[in-house]
Amino acid sequence: MVSNKDNTEQVQDDTDSMGFEFIQETNPEIERLQEENKILQDTLVQLKYELDRVRQPPLMVCEVVEELDDGRVVIRTPNGNNFLVNKITDKLALTSNDTVYCDQKNLSILEIGSKSKKFNVEQFVIIEKPNIKWSDVGGLSVQVEEIKEVIELPLKKPEIFKKIGIKPPKGVLLHGPPGTGKTLLAKAVAAATKSTFIEIVGSELVMKFIGEGSKLVKEVFDLAREKAPSIVFIDEIDSIAATRIETGTSGEREVQRTFMQLLAEIDGFNNLDNVKIIGCTNRIDILDPAVIRPGRLDRLIKVDNPTDEGIQEIFKIHTQNMSIKKGTSFEKIYAQMSGFSGAEIQAVATEAGYFAIREKHTIITEQDFLRAIEKVRRNEKDEDFGRMFG
Repeated sequence: MVSNKDNTEQVQDDTDSMGFEFIQETNPEIERLQEENKILQDTLVQLKYELDRVRQPPLMVCEVVEELDDGRVVIRTPNGNNFLVNKITDKLALTSNDTVYCDQKNLSILEIGSKSKKFNVEQFVIIEKPNIKWSDVGGLSVQVEEIKEVIELPLKKPEIFKKIGIKPPKGVLLHGPPGTGKTLLAKAVAAATKSTFIEIVGSELVMKFIGEGSKLVKEVFDLAREKAPSIVFIDEIDSIAATRIETGTSGEREVQRTFMQLLAEIDGFNNLDNVKIIGCTNRIDILDPAVIRPGRLDRLIKVDNPTDEGIQEIFKIHTQNMSIKKGTSFEKIYAQMSGFSGAEIQAVATEAGYFAIREKHTIITEQDFLRAIEKVRRNEKDEDFGRMFG
């Protein structure tokens, strides 16, 4: 007969054994839940951090104009307006042209922007070292001599001008119809002087950078000084240097600010500096006289459509590597291209090559050239029609 005491001990042993087994079985589940809880807590912390970042108001990027003696600062906002503001702390040491981050509500300066040696304008301009030779320029002998005198000679031999006691122009204005070789001339003189060629299009400056035009003009010329000897080529200069009128819209005011900055930069150059300016326009009639007065872009070089002799020179340059059938009447081809620009003559050579490819022969015939001339003339008429009624 088993006593109650023995029964109690047996039950206790069984209970201890079952409890141990239960704890053993639930330990992995507890660990899994703890790990999951840790992941959720980390996710919660990350989400709170991101939420705080989203709630932070954006800061306005401004430019320091001047710091006053009383510690207040004159800043320029992106739309070009100036404001007198305070710094969040006197420990911020500021200088003119510094980039600062301001509170949008009261424009207080919170921190200084990063100072990078890289010019912001580099992503908006074309910077290159052209390899175009003077022999690649045809039909512009008079213009070549003029640009050599004004740009090439002062860059290569500035001592001549010092001895004689005269100041060469700071730059030139190339004007004439489209496609006559104005850009080609500028690149050729940059190559001849081993200068950095910095090209900027005036119309893009106005359209893309409202509120930033004057600052970018300044950066272009700072970049030119950094990379001297250099040539700043401003295509479509009439878009920012047209005759000034009473301005009303913010866009017109921005153009005026950009133009005034351009004049200030031109005035800031010495005539014998290693930076030259070449403006280019198809509409000299609408230019503001201020940009072409003496001391600025006062040498005007007209680049017109080529003469009959010029047509021959340009045609020979663009066909010198082409295989042309013997007996081709070049006089007939030249006569058909009367009135063509240099760009149109180049297009004729290219189109003649395509006609030969389509006919599956490698020698270009007279008929290929005549068909190319007709196609280029037809395209030009279509463009004129589009400009009139488009």
